[in-house]
Amino acid sequence: MIDVPTIFSIALRAIKANKMRSILTSLGIIIGVAAVIVMLAIGNGAQISIQAEMKTMGTNLIVVRSGVATSSGARGGHGSQPTMKKSDGDAIQAKISSIRLAAPILEETAQIVYGNANWSTGVSGTDNRLFEIKEWDLAYGRSFNEQDIKRAGKVAILGQTVVNELFGDVDPLGKNIRIKGIPFQVIGVLVKRGQSGMGMDQDDVVYIPITTAQKKVMGIKFPDQVKMIMLQAVDAESTYTSQDEITQLLRQRHNLGANKENDFVIRNLTQMMEMMENSTKIMTILLGSIAGISLLVGGIGIMNIMLVSVTERTREIGIRMAIGAKSWDIRWQFLTEALVLSLIGGLVGIVIGLIGVWLVSVFTSLKAVVDFFYILVPFTFSGLVGLFFGFYPAYKASLLNPINALRYE
Repeated sequence: MIDVPTIFSIALRAIKANKMRSILTSLGIIIGVAAVIVMLAIGNGAQISIQAEMKTMGTNLIVVRSGVATSSGARGGHGSQPTMKKSDGDAIQAKISSIRLAAPILEETAQIVYGNANWSTGVSGTDNRLFEIKEWDLAYGRSFNEQDIKRAGKVAILGQTVVNELFGDVDPLGKNIRIKGIPFQVIGVLVKRGQSGMGMDQDDVVYIPITTAQKKVMGIKFPDQVKMIMLQAVDAESTYTSQDEITQLLRQRHNLGANKENDFVIRNLTQMMEMMENSTKIMTILLGSIAGISLLVGGIGIMNIMLVSVTERTREIGIRMAIGAKSWDIRWQFLTEALVLSLIGGLVGIVIGLIGVWLVSVFTSLKAVVDFFYILVPFTFSGLVGLFFGFYPAYKASLLNPINALRYE
């Protein structure tokens, strides 16, 4: 029967007898474990950032924009051809069962004035469906009502950044601001959201009724025109399956013949976010694998040192065999030494890795988030590396002839 405590005691004694060599032997494992933890934490942080971005944007989203205008051979960008209408979004929501909500959007940058303060920000004309799609609540005040939309009411809902820049500590509710010289009453303030994953300030925005934007602020030439329509599908799968239905319906509404190109552009934001998340996962695995190579290099170092140790302790092995130690006793002794070296290196690597994650979070713009799984995997792998690369030296030691070993000088 294997005496585990005794074997561990002998292994620790052998490691302590050569402290510097043991430290250098474990260095590859230490660096490998620390690198894996840091790389996986950075990748995990990136995934969490993307998921947070998806949450702030809303879920199961599709955006339909106006198409591309062509003039004298020059093609404009998406939205340069005014083809989308609010009624298109209403028709999509009414006729396509997989679409839950459709919110019209008109947007441009404008100077906002309150008293002596002014601020340049994005002004978006929309209705309450956009806030529902984005799952964006009001901090206080009210949202647009039916009369605001029908009568093109001059009312506004502000993001927190605009409130801070224009009002400071003053309560903005009921106050009048001016957008392009037109007075608007502030009726609500949105909950603070902070920066998006792309670094944009989501709170730097003013929302006004879509009808007000069309008739009084943005100089729309065509009745009911919008720049884009944001759609929310009932689930993620429907964002893919509903695109053909949306295309067919819009082509029919825009009277496009069989040979005419679409005068609109459909973008599946859910698909784009999923692609970004999958790319991040692949990058995380790749970075973790590259860092994991250090563990293999460390394992080779352990094997080399253990082979040296077997040679140095040949006479000791002969004595142990002469007094009754079996081949498996010798094998377990050297395997245990390799395992202990690896696990000690793994523990030190975990500490250094966690310090590295903290440094990355504090001194860089990268978000690094540690998961227990990302600690357990490299630590377990370090133990397996020690066993794998320690097996050959242990096996070689167990095959020594006791008589030849005793004669070894």
